[in-house]
Amino acid sequence: MAILMTGEAQGLTPELYAQMLSGLEPALRQAPGFVMHTAHQVEGGGFRVLEVWRSKEESDRFFATHVAPNLPPGVRPKRRTEPLNSLVLAATAQADNT
Repeated sequence: MAILMTGEAQGLTPELYAQMLSGLEPALRQAPGFVMHTAHQVEGGGFRVLEVWRSKEESDRFFATHVAPNLPPGVRPKRRTEPLNSLVLAATAQADNT
């Protein structure tokens, strides 16, 4: 079942987020079950990451293998997942890394 993973990471600056994403993006794009990733800065500092995965297990596996070992000192995101009732994909989609 597809899931929405929400991660809240206090202490993550825009520079640290950009650095982490540039290192993780190639593996993320190739990860089994990965559908999409987006993030935004939150009030009070830090980032909120939203990802859609085909299963919680695939999301957890990617996090444990690629994200957790590369987190900056003191940054420990609070992750939660929710099952999705539907997942509709565009016929064509292109990333916007502005």
